[in-house]
Amino acid sequence: MTQDDSDVLRAGFDVSFTYTRTVGPVIGAFLTNLRDRKLTGIKGSNGKIICPPTEYDPDTSEELSELVNLPETGTVTTWSWVANPRPKNHLDKPFAWALVKIDGADTPMLHMVDVDSEDKMSTGMKVKVRWASETHGFITDIACFEPA
Repeated sequence: MTQDDSDVLRAGFDVSFTYTRTVGPVIGAFLTNLRDRKLTGIKGSNGKIICPPTEYDPDTSEELSELVNLPETGTVTTWSWVANPRPKNHLDKPFAWALVKIDGADTPMLHMVDVDSEDKMSTGMKVKVRWASETHGFITDIACFEPA
């Protein structure tokens, strides 16, 4: 049995998000510090420093609030080379995606590393933040990392 199109009920529907979300005190502080060209982590219940900071301890789910200032340097823990960047990548030339453990932190963060070629990239490499020319309180305030 087939159904005539005139028997089908239809309704228009627009997918939208009719609410706003705040980032909260921890992520808000992290983003504000990025705007001010500073890196911040947070102390976990076991004393380890988490960067980027989280609102809750990953082991105990305890609420965290003790922010810690960190330097602009770190170490590449692992990486993957991007030979052909996509049009929406922030770097328009080959680069590496890397997990960078900021000095003083115990967890790495994922970001881009700008080096001239794949053979200049290595695990254990020391890197430093290259700040965006204008900062606004977004993760993209870190334009990328570069060799230290």
